[in-house]
Amino acid sequence: MIFITVKFTVRPERSDDWLDLVDDFTQATRNEPGNLFFEWSRSVDDPHQFVLVEAFRDGEAGREHVQSAHFAAAMDAMSYAIASTPQIVSTEIPDMDGWGAMGEVSPREA
Repeated sequence: MIFITVKFTVRPERSDDWLDLVDDFTQATRNEPGNLFFEWSRSVDDPHQFVLVEAFRDGEAGREHVQSAHFAAAMDAMSYAIASTPQIVSTEIPDMDGWGAMGEVSPREA
């Protein structure tokens, strides 16, 4: 599995419409056969920062993603809305195919 986390710092005047701006990209990526998940969150510390957590089945699925037309279109559109170059962590995790259960805590009755 290719696991990627990206922090996007968005121009203040674009923060409120960021999720709309990336919606077509998000939906197209989620529909890629090799995509495992593609999820956006907004920082609780910085209202202009969004974090993308994504994963792909393998390196080939990741390559197909970055070579897609929707990826190129999104990078172009994002370039007008970001305040700085995004920060990324990308790594391969062998023998995983998505989220696993956390072992340290589980639901209990109150």
